[in-house]
Amino acid sequence: MTGFISFVGSGPGDPELLTLKAVDRLKRADVVLFDDLSSGAILSHARPGADLIGVGKRAGRPSPKQHHVSRLLTDYAAEGGRIVRLKSGDAGLFGRLEEELTAIRAASIPYEIVPGVPSACAAAAAAGIPLTRRLTARRVQFVTGHDVTGQLPRDIDLAALADPAASTVVYMGKRTFPALAQALIAHGLPGDTPALLAEAVSTEHQSLLRTTVADLADRLKDTTSAHPALILYGPLAQDHRP
Repeated sequence: MTGFISFVGSGPGDPELLTLKAVDRLKRADVVLFDDLSSGAILSHARPGADLIGVGKRAGRPSPKQHHVSRLLTDYAAEGGRIVRLKSGDAGLFGRLEEELTAIRAASIPYEIVPGVPSACAAAAAAGIPLTRRLTARRVQFVTGHDVTGQLPRDIDLAALADPAASTVVYMGKRTFPALAQALIAHGLPGDTPALLAEAVSTEHQSLLRTTVADLADRLKDTTSAHPALILYGPLAQDHRP
């Protein structure tokens, strides 16, 4: 008997940002495969007796290989029951969702995707800023800060990322942002473009640093914390509150 897999976005970390559907799927799951950033209090919604299996990937730490995670999903589904694949933020944003979907589709396993609050939206909310603004920021773009080797991707569209009228969110970019900033400035982005470093958004460790692209690049050359982070820059990454 084939099981059913729910790919569930858990939001940025605050369990109060879980959707009602996400909580429902956790309460009914027999098995929960969760990312590191989806652990802690979020897992308190899982039903007693459910198998909880950590499969998270973190930069610089030993992590399960993607093919191993996909194999776990198909193996558990082959045993029947309800499986939740719990991913941080929204599962469709830099969450390796496609690889896992490919594996379960090949095995003819039924599934659903439950969207979650994207960490970019949570970071903007925490900072008290919008991601769009009439006349000055009509476009929002999300980009990953590293490729499979951990380096700045060579095929990124620097012209688009240097657009001063766009709000840009860089995921997983603390280590590579100095190189990215140098390239952006070379492509015309002013070094004093407002920037926001948002770490551990919506958790007790949350920190927000408002600065500029050039200054943030200098800061990140020397030190980075272990907390997950987003970098926002453009016409919106500034505090407009009184």
